[in-house]
Amino acid sequence: MTEKIYSNLTQLGGDTRLPDSPDTAELERVPNPQADVAYAVRFTAPEFTSLCPMTGQPDFAHLVIDYVPGDWLVESKSLKLFLGAFRNHGAFHEDCTISIARRLVDFLGPRWLRIGGYWYPRGGIPIDVFWQTGPLPDGIWLPDQGVPPYRGRG
Repeated sequence: MTEKIYSNLTQLGGDTRLPDSPDTAELERVPNPQADVAYAVRFTAPEFTSLCPMTGQPDFAHLVIDYVPGDWLVESKSLKLFLGAFRNHGAFHEDCTISIARRLVDFLGPRWLRIGGYWYPRGGIPIDVFWQTGPLPDGIWLPDQGVPPYRGRG
């Protein structure tokens, strides 16, 4: 059964280059073998980077993506490459965060998804961006995202 579920994956297990942009990044998915169970999955990207669209300077964030899968699971290497494709992509914090969430929702059709984008300060002001598809489904245990508010050195 395992080989059948993973037979369509093209990036896992091979040498794969970082995509040129988020638009060209190829997300991959596999059927959820536990689709009859409601459970949460968390991806954490503590070293996410993108570029300021005005200055071209790098921006850094700690992303936390929680989702309750439906029929599909995102393949984690393809997600890593998709997130890495933002490294040379110019967009504001809000656009990056919401674009990631919407692409995952459109691609996976999860029962529920939320993203927390905890951006490090730009111009002395940290910007945090939060979005979710709706209320958390009943019966799901989901811990806090665990990222404290930015306090600088203090």
